[in-house]
Amino acid sequence: MKYSELKKLLKKNGCYLVREGANHEQWFSPKTGKTFSIGRHGSQEVKSGTLKSIKRDAGLE
Repeated sequence: MKYSELKKLLKKNGCYLVREGANHEQWFSPKTGKTFSIGRHGSQEVKSGTLKSIKRDAGLE
């Protein structure tokens, strides 16, 4: 899954962008109450461990 696809999935599930940093974006999940970081890599593939961690923090797994 690419970073751009991941961001669409997060938005679809109620997560939203809190703020933008230099290299990462901070997102918030109302399901879990957690804030988590996502890299700004656009069309690059998300590494499997990173994807699993983001999905867990977002309440998608």
